[in-house]
Amino acid sequence: MKSICVYCGSADGSHPDFLAAARQMGLFLARSGLNLVYGGGCTGLMGALADGALEAGGQVIGVITESMNTPALAHPGLTRLEVVPLIHQRKARMYELADGFIALPGGYGTLDELFETLTWAQIGLHTKPVGLLNVKGYYDPLLAMLDRAVQEKFLFPEHRRALACADTPEKLLEQMQNHHYPAEAVRRWMREA
Repeated sequence: MKSICVYCGSADGSHPDFLAAARQMGLFLARSGLNLVYGGGCTGLMGALADGALEAGGQVIGVITESMNTPALAHPGLTRLEVVPLIHQRKARMYELADGFIALPGGYGTLDELFETLTWAQIGLHTKPVGLLNVKGYYDPLLAMLDRAVQEKFLFPEHRRALACADTPEKLLEQMQNHHYPAEAVRRWMREA
């Protein structure tokens, strides 16, 4: 992996640990020699993430929509900021630039990006690793819901296991580097086997 796309909130969240974790993720990616791809924002977790990576000398590529490319929202100090017309193009461009994906805490946008990326893997459009940084147990309810989806046979166990999850950047990146794409499950899902 050379580039990691990180999805996260543009808000600070309710606890300083969320901002600290975003900054730590940025620092860790840069110190690991990985480029950061993200949504280009300067606020909330997005800003802390980018600031951490830049502070450690990392390469940071932001992809932002025209409507969000304002002085109040766009990060002014990135290695590169790409501006695209629509959110769909933003997600597609971030996907193109990344070799793996991580979701930090966030809201609708973060969850949308995470689940679209997981869905693309599920139907065989990519084999890239996807992970959650589970800060303060933020994703525990979501993980329980995914386990329920497996239990109720709406999700294959292999697809559930393919989603890496850890509470530190180090553990998460280690899991992602050992990612095993569930090709057989994808074929079953697509009714090819």
